[in-house]
Amino acid sequence: MATRQYATFEVAGQLFGVEVHTVQEVLSYNEYTMVPLAPSAVGGLFNLRGQVIAAVDLRVQLGLPRQTLDGPVMNVILRGDEEPVSLLVDKIGEVVDLDEATFEPPPDTLNGPTRDLVVGTFKLEGRLMLALNVAQAVDTYRTPAAG
Repeated sequence: MATRQYATFEVAGQLFGVEVHTVQEVLSYNEYTMVPLAPSAVGGLFNLRGQVIAAVDLRVQLGLPRQTLDGPVMNVILRGDEEPVSLLVDKIGEVVDLDEATFEPPPDTLNGPTRDLVVGTFKLEGRLMLALNVAQAVDTYRTPAAG
């Protein structure tokens, strides 16, 4: 039985996951610098141990209202091809081991911007976890699909 490990998190009550090997770290942060003229999905920049990290608001990428950045916000820092990028999420979950045989394509009922970001699903106990396409999730220049 082949398994994959996923780091899970929630946005607007929906459970998402990314493969653990794409995650650098998870942290709460509360001092963001706004970026004038940046795409709307860029929540801001922050300094992580001397490295400037762009924070992408996953809510905006999913077609939802922006996250308010007044106070601590949860970040999933992903290893990028060139530099790390943070996804702003509502709540951090746990790391789960999932059987590859239970991976399913996105359901037909999934539409709009979310469909573009999801590569598939896993049924967990009582919940459906949407597996994110990391490259699409951090692409702030993509054109979201119509809902």
